[in-house]
Amino acid sequence: MSFLRRFGPDGRRERLRSGVAAGPLRAYLDVPFPAASTPVESLELLAVDFETTGLDPSRDHLLSVGFVPVVGRSVVLAGARQFVVRADVEVGQSATVHGVTDDAVAAGVDLEVAMAALLEALTGRVMLAHFARLERRFLSVVCRRLYGIPFACSAVDTLELQARLVTSAWRQDPADGELRLWAAREKFGLPRYRAHEALTDALGCAELYLAQVAEFGPGRAATLRDLQRR
Repeated sequence: MSFLRRFGPDGRRERLRSGVAAGPLRAYLDVPFPAASTPVESLELLAVDFETTGLDPSRDHLLSVGFVPVVGRSVVLAGARQFVVRADVEVGQSATVHGVTDDAVAAGVDLEVAMAALLEALTGRVMLAHFARLERRFLSVVCRRLYGIPFACSAVDTLELQARLVTSAWRQDPADGELRLWAAREKFGLPRYRAHEALTDALGCAELYLAQVAEFGPGRAATLRDLQRR
């Protein structure tokens, strides 16, 4: 049994905290993650999305970061932010997906600036993302590069929540594409936005989460632990 499964994300936070120097990651790790028993009505999350040159964190690069806070059943637009990250790479064909051009990347902020802002906004919150595993993998690679240790967080994944909503004892396999962010939003009648922009996708994830929580109802998603159940 892994350390994470035995002690949970907060146990991993404590272990990593002892090995990092003062700075943005240490300040983030100094604050406990929300308890699994936290009621959904008072839960604080941060919807996060990245645009990258590809899907492999070991070789691809972070191009933009978008995030927006969620408190209980409200999206806090005042806390929404987006950063284009300066990188010494050519965006290449990935620009046709996310629209981040070489000129925008050249004029972006340093990775350290974007990460410091993200970690500050995420402090004391649960990370919310659609297919959160990918954001976590990129964050671990970036944190190792900048701070010398991997990333840790408590997370809620709207893709996993959607899978729970559309499957049952009689229907185990979602249709192809059914769990994608914009397909999931369409099922709830949520508006269509321009896809593959970090802040827009973070907002889309936040709105989807609120719709999913309402669909589950108070008995099925009353606490953070319920949201994280697989």
